[in-house]
Amino acid sequence: MRLLRSLVVVLSTVLLFAGSSPAAGQERPDLFVLIETDLGRIEVAIDLQRAPVTANNFLEYVQAGHFTDGQFHRTVRLDNQPDNDVLIEVIQASVNQDFRENGFESIALERTSVTGLKHLDGTVSMARGGPDTATSSFFICIGDQPSLDFGGNRNPDGQGFAVFGQVTHGMDVVRQIQQAPAEGQSLTPPVRIFSMMVVGKNY
Repeated sequence: MRLLRSLVVVLSTVLLFAGSSPAAGQERPDLFVLIETDLGRIEVAIDLQRAPVTANNFLEYVQAGHFTDGQFHRTVRLDNQPDNDVLIEVIQASVNQDFRENGFESIALERTSVTGLKHLDGTVSMARGGPDTATSSFFICIGDQPSLDFGGNRNPDGQGFAVFGQVTHGMDVVRQIQQAPAEGQSLTPPVRIFSMMVVGKNY
């Protein structure tokens, strides 16, 4: 079933670009996801080429509608990590609670040492516990976060997290979410995700 869903995602992507034929030597248009929130829109470029497993996993959840009425539920700021020696700045999102128990199977960890991607300002990456446990929850970096790359020491296992995208517009919204009211690291209330939509470069 997972293979079938992945093929559907790939086919949908091909159809999305069917009307766009770049000239020889030009790159194909980028794939974007638009995230509509209570505080505004965030536009994310998806890196299918360098992180295909992680990117296609994310697109499966988007196209299945699992993020409709989802939320940004967590903010990590320099002032709310009392139990961590290595500090980071991110916001984290999760699917609609109705789908929490009905997600897809976890995916293999695409390490940054393999993909060549880095956790920079605006990078979008998968949340996880142990390696190969990521499912749907993702986070967005505020500022460069090298401790989240392979070999970094934010996670004791040193395997890092899987980058699959980059915010291209809407970092002002990301920063608003990070600074929204919170109890500890839990946003109160969470910032609602109205919808997510996959679009091409020339939308």
